[in-house]
Amino acid sequence: MKMIYILTLVPFIGILGFLPFVNRIEPYVLGMPFNMFWMSMWVVLTSVILGIMYKLDPRNREGDQE
Repeated sequence: MKMIYILTLVPFIGILGFLPFVNRIEPYVLGMPFNMFWMSMWVVLTSVILGIMYKLDPRNREGDQE
């Protein structure tokens, strides 16, 4: 298994693994309760991580040699 595929575990651990620790309402971030901000942040970070994986994957570079 390639090491870049380990990056798929980062959003899973960030969303589900740390959710019991960030399950609070009181600190508001950008006008949202902290729990809602945490989930929104991970939606954006998951897209960024998947974009990085796409760029690093050598199988996606085969079509660029035209």
